Amino acid sequence: MPSSPTPARTDCEITTLGPCSVESPLAPVFEAFEQGGPVGHVDPDDRVLLEDTEWAVAGRDPAAGPPPSFEPARARRQIYFDPAATTAAIVTCGGLCPGLNDVIRGLVQQLRRQYGVERILGIRHGYLGLTRAYRDDAVELSGSMVQEIHQAGGTFLGTSRDRQDPSEMVDALEHLGIDVLFVIGGDGTMTGAREIVGEIERRDRDIAVVGLPKTIDNDLPFIDQSFGFLTAVTRAADTVHAAHAEALSVRHGVSVVKLMGRHAGFVACYAAIAVNDVDLVLIPEVPFAWTGENGLLAAVRDCVDRRGRALVVVAEGAGPEHRAEGEDIGPLVRDRVTADLTAHGYSPVMRYLDPSYAIRSVRADTYDSVYCVLLAHAAVHAAMSGRTGAVVARWRGRYVLVPMTLMTEVPHRVDPAGELWASVLEATRQPTRLDEHGIRIDTHHGGWNDRR
Repeated sequence: MPSSPTPARTDCEITTLGPCSVESPLAPVFEAFEQGGPVGHVDPDDRVLLEDTEWAVAGRDPAAGPPPSFEPARARRQIYFDPAATTAAIVTCGGLCPGLNDVIRGLVQQLRRQYGVERILGIRHGYLGLTRAYRDDAVELSGSMVQEIHQAGGTFLGTSRDRQDPSEMVDALEHLGIDVLFVIGGDGTMTGAREIVGEIERRDRDIAVVGLPKTIDNDLPFIDQSFGFLTAVTRAADTVHAAHAEALSVRHGVSVVKLMGRHAGFVACYAAIAVNDVDLVLIPEVPFAWTGENGLLAAVRDCVDRRGRALVVVAEGAGPEHRAEGEDIGPLVRDRVTADLTAHGYSPVMRYLDPSYAIRSVRADTYDSVYCVLLAHAAVHAAMSGRTGAVVARWRGRYVLVPMTLMTEVPHRVDPAGELWASVLEATRQPTRLDEHGIRIDTHHGGWNDRR
């Protein structure tokens, strides 16, 4: 479930540029489906409910109207843009994430093969490529140009994190003759896309803007998960496994692994559960204390006493209350733990691992590659039908359109009272809270190298 208030039905509606009067090039596919199987295009009455639990539905006030729901992101019989006269553009923004090239390739192939769009531009350097200085660096993308890009990590088009003037960016769209813009990025990128949509509306231009959610931290709401997340968790778990082996192989071995997660600890949580040998997990959503009976330092000493070693996973945004802005929590945990163990008479062998950039830049695994292509298909269907200000997402197993305003309102976070964090506590058996109020749920006391 999203960690945000339930929106009203009207908050879930998608803006359209106008009525769809162009027959879709996919019409023959629809006819084949209708003759022998399920309908391949959107049913006007089909909606995907936001909530899917009995208590949520039963608790709604009937006077509030229909329950909130999303529009499916599927092909339509009639589309808004004439493919032969359409220019599409693709831009990637923010940090690297597995699957970026898969999405670019999927968009180009879907636009060309299924819709017959011939002019597709790749915007270089993220939003910087939509400024006057760099807008002419845009490159025309052919099928052959993107044929092999999914074999590599990173982004074929380049990226940047800079915020740009929306008026200047819409100037660039008009200068390049762009009708449809696909924006691939996270919360900051989608906020920028909202500003672009607002400027387009002020100018009363027929330009569709559709987002594809890219966040390796999985911190956007109203999506089952973001692309690249499972690849990141797999690679993160490999590092945690290695850290476990290091700590296990020496007396008083301690390994600290710092993983991605500036604001949300999803990667750290999933990697810890996957390995199922982690002793302590620190995430931004759950504060901790250094000292005290159930503080972090005492918890590490307890692990070393019982198991002969300790394995700690730290999300990069954990412990904001303990560090200055910009200070790295990973080395801070490493140094405080080492100093505390030494002061208490141990001889710790410390290993510190930070695989973050190595994970961000790898190619997507097979599952994420499939996911990226399906998101690309959904985005093209939406844009060609004149939907704008929308982000394609998978929700309840269905591909849907989420308004950018809704997607960027409230971030998605690990719920300290939710099922995921409860599973982390069960897997690690760390105190429920690493402070004076924590309750230790681990009653097992094994010896050195106890593997549980």
